[in-house]
Amino acid sequence: MLGKLLLVDDEKLIIKGLKFGLEQDGYEVDAAYDGGEAIEMIKSNQYDVILLDVMLPVFSGFEVCQKVREFSNVPIIMVTAKSEDEDKIQGLEFGADDYITKPFNVLEVKARIKAIIRREDSHKGVRKASSSILSDGDLEIHQDCRRVYINGKEVNLTAKEFEVLEHLVINKNKVYSREMLLQTIWGSDYPGDERTVDVHIRRLREKIEINPSEPKYVHTKWGMGYYYA
Repeated sequence: MLGKLLLVDDEKLIIKGLKFGLEQDGYEVDAAYDGGEAIEMIKSNQYDVILLDVMLPVFSGFEVCQKVREFSNVPIIMVTAKSEDEDKIQGLEFGADDYITKPFNVLEVKARIKAIIRREDSHKGVRKASSSILSDGDLEIHQDCRRVYINGKEVNLTAKEFEVLEHLVINKNKVYSREMLLQTIWGSDYPGDERTVDVHIRRLREKIEINPSEPKYVHTKWGMGYYYA
């Protein structure tokens, strides 16, 4: 089995087509048709990737994403019928890892899912090899279990927020442009733009900084990029 997936969409024909194609490739696939059902299934199962439509009954995809991020860092790909940048950015703001726009090609969906699982497996391999704790003052990053603590209190980060912080801490005082971070964390095949990095940096600061406008950990080098100090 290549991985366990959850497809969330109220259009049953879309679910049927995707489910058939993904199962043919060797994935185990579950389906949910409204936001409430999706949340309960995510609480009860371990998924490798969730494909989450924005327009859903009970809870919208944005609401589902926000609620899921309270208890899970599972990779989420948001699906929207709109192409406006605001919808894409809003999905990232709520903690999504990627986005795709309807109408989509099934091959594109498969490629996105495969890329995310490949990156997650790669990160797991690195963590298993290192199995260490990065410590700097009151900040601790537990790489093996992907947890972050500040003054002994755990901070709940999404997968990408964790990876951004981990990368910056490992390379302390080195400035990374948005393009460099996008390629390093999301991969060279990621179709999104550099604003994805800005959104994640902003969300990260809101979680780890006492005053995000005057950051203690993740700083901006104006005109160049971001760095940890």
